[in-house]
Amino acid sequence: MSKNNPNRAQAGRRAFLKLGGAAAAGLMTHAASGQSAGAIPVPQNPATAALPMPVRNLGRTGYKVGIFSLGGQAALERPHNESVAVPIVERALDLGINYIDTSSIYGGPERWSEQYIGSVMKHRRAQAFLASKTRERTRDGSLRMIEQSLKLLQTDHLDLWQLHDVGLMEDVDKIFAKGGAMEALLQAQEQKMVRYLGVTGHFRPDALMEAIRRHPFDMILMALNAADSHHFSFMDQLLPLAVEKQMGIIGMKIPGRSRLLSSWTPPPLEQQRHSWEGAVIATQPGPFTMREALYYSLSHPVSTVIVGCDSIAQLEENVQLAREFTPLSQHQMASLADRAEPVSKQALFFRFVSRG
Repeated sequence: MSKNNPNRAQAGRRAFLKLGGAAAAGLMTHAASGQSAGAIPVPQNPATAALPMPVRNLGRTGYKVGIFSLGGQAALERPHNESVAVPIVERALDLGINYIDTSSIYGGPERWSEQYIGSVMKHRRAQAFLASKTRERTRDGSLRMIEQSLKLLQTDHLDLWQLHDVGLMEDVDKIFAKGGAMEALLQAQEQKMVRYLGVTGHFRPDALMEAIRRHPFDMILMALNAADSHHFSFMDQLLPLAVEKQMGIIGMKIPGRSRLLSSWTPPPLEQQRHSWEGAVIATQPGPFTMREALYYSLSHPVSTVIVGCDSIAQLEENVQLAREFTPLSQHQMASLADRAEPVSKQALFFRFVSRG
């Protein structure tokens, strides 16, 4: 387990310094500015046109992606939750969100997340860069996953198909072995079932680094929050490597399942122990507002960040924060990292258990 030391803050800011800050280096523009050929337009609500969603380049793809994107968990993975989940997806598109993330394991065997999103994609597919994942490690298993994903999402293609939860070197070896999941990804891309390929993870950085060395993936989805530097840092080497490879970089676990937020109340201990999040028992709220947690991650060279939302009100609040975003200074980022230290283990609980 890595601990804070005099060199940790400097190492943790390496990727930030490499580009001089994502927004400061000109990665961030606004939807009103000119877009590259093939870019997905960001829908505008006349009532909020004065503050359009800022956008950034999605790696080498040529797309301009809003800096805040919708994650397929929270309300979107709960069973029989159509009346809440579907309006969240609809409202996200109305607000200018143009990237939606989901997975074949969100919502259990019924894959509720893909179902809810699919009910919206049926009539608004052109407005979203749509990403899903396979946690299967074999070719055949993954091909079965994408066949069902396309059916549930009510589309004939994904914009991005990702290897889900690559946490250990043994995952990488299985994926790239003969008959492994990598064969499925390449076949799906060749057959135009998917446009781009990616890899995701939140457990440890080494396996992800090895994966992106073995194949020129277009995108990486990685855990990136203000506690990162305290345990198994992704910012130290993985983030700079992804930047060097000009990948689309999507940040996740921004508030650490709310465990970084001062508004969060730890669940009863018994409830925590029966959840995978109970790998680390949380005993106190975090020190941050959502604004601080979000701005810390967005001040790194990421293309966008995904956050699952429980309500339209929560979604609208997050979008407003994204519209008002300005990058933090190095001093502000270092200060937030220091403040995160007392709750760093609970905010990075996913680094202590390998799961999606």
